[in-house]
Amino acid sequence: MPEADVPVLDHEVLDEVLESTGNDIDFVKELIDTYLADAPAQLEDMAAAMEADNAASLVRPAHTLKSSSATVGAMRLSAVARELEMAGRSGLLEPSAREMLAEAQAESAAAAEAIGAWLARASAE
Repeated sequence: MPEADVPVLDHEVLDEVLESTGNDIDFVKELIDTYLADAPAQLEDMAAAMEADNAASLVRPAHTLKSSSATVGAMRLSAVARELEMAGRSGLLEPSAREMLAEAQAESAAAAEAIGAWLARASAE
């Protein structure tokens, strides 16, 4: 489980992405839209891996979610996805992995809300 001091959204990450694009808010919005569309699919793939009790099938979607979440600053979700990736790599899906999946789902919703708020602020500037 991620540390309590890990933010749901690290605003600085998205601020840096925006700055690195020359403040192209449309590009950043497209990046965010892609992330928000893809994250549920990764969570579904992880749930399917859990349902099938297939640890190896958990690795790829967890790794993808970990990386993409870090790219947009969704640090808590990235941390939980990292733990799920490690659980998949261990070859054993302990009951705690199922709890981590539920946590990832909750963190995904929290991240989407926080990203939406950041985007509204950035679009208004």
